[in-house]
Amino acid sequence: MPEGHTIHRLATRHRELFVGNPVAASSPQGRFATGAALIDGRVLRDTEAIGKHLLHHYEDDRTVHVHLGLYGKFTEGELPVPGPVGQIRMRLTGSGHWLDLRGPTACEVLEPAAVALLRARLGADPLRDDADPAAAHARIRASTKPLFALLMDQSIVAGCGLIYANEVLFRAGLAPETPGTAIGAARWTEIWDDLRALMKEGVARGRIDTVHTEHTPEAMSRAPRVDRHGGEVYVYRRPGQPCLVCGTAIARGPMAGRNLYWCPTCQPPLRGSRTA
Repeated sequence: MPEGHTIHRLATRHRELFVGNPVAASSPQGRFATGAALIDGRVLRDTEAIGKHLLHHYEDDRTVHVHLGLYGKFTEGELPVPGPVGQIRMRLTGSGHWLDLRGPTACEVLEPAAVALLRARLGADPLRDDADPAAAHARIRASTKPLFALLMDQSIVAGCGLIYANEVLFRAGLAPETPGTAIGAARWTEIWDDLRALMKEGVARGRIDTVHTEHTPEAMSRAPRVDRHGGEVYVYRRPGQPCLVCGTAIARGPMAGRNLYWCPTCQPPLRGSRTA
């Protein structure tokens, strides 16, 4: 599933392509036909991302909400628009370009009240300037759940997915099972700032890179990582491989229904009840 930086990149790209112009909307597949009719011919006023949710705001307070899920994907190109290939849920054309959406978990038109409810149920997005990290910390500090699971909870931190959660915990030197109650305000600020910086870099580069300069392939004279997700990382999908910092074999285990990865040496379990 795409993480938040990808959705923010899409919001920016769609803004560049269509905002300020009327958009023709259709649903070649048919499943979004009613929604497409509601926005067809209307001017796209703005786009935005909140965590893993993409919003297209049209005139007359109509908003298209898209959640890509595991299989959703956008494709685009310059006019003329090609014939439909595959199951195209939504097709937009206008201002010299076309945009197709296939396989999303959600593609729906929302009224303002429903948009407000969506915003209310999502947590702080590190990529948004209006995010409230203190609100996220209040929920984390009140929970005994593992910090890994709390970072993955979209009602607490919106947009942080599996890769960022694993990597930011490694960079913080915290074991994934560290309880939220152990994270003090100062430590949370460090984690939040690091997560925000990593995700902003993801927006700029279009991929997730989390290693410090001294641990890049060039600096360590090692082969670049080969993975469909791309990017250089410390622990994600590196089980059994040596830690880039200490050489210990990277561990893997289940938590919150997902795979987590960590270095047993660089991320030792928190002992006692001290606050991190």
